[in-house]
Amino acid sequence: MREWQVKRRERTRQLIELGGLVAKAELVELTDDDRAALYGAFLTVAAKLRGPDGAHALVLFRRKGKRSFEAENP
Repeated sequence: MREWQVKRRERTRQLIELGGLVAKAELVELTDDDRAALYGAFLTVAAKLRGPDGAHALVLFRRKGKRSFEAENP
């Protein structure tokens, strides 16, 4: 398989997994599948991570996500 094909498959897999997280967080239902609202929410999170407390916010986000994953898989 060519290198570009491998990279394309890896990127496709990553995008599918990220979409799964959006669905897992029930964001599709909560926004009534409003792509503009979802994109706005992602931009808000990105701005927070770029801000002066971004590193702290990332720690909190990661901790909350990890706890949620662990609660689903006892």
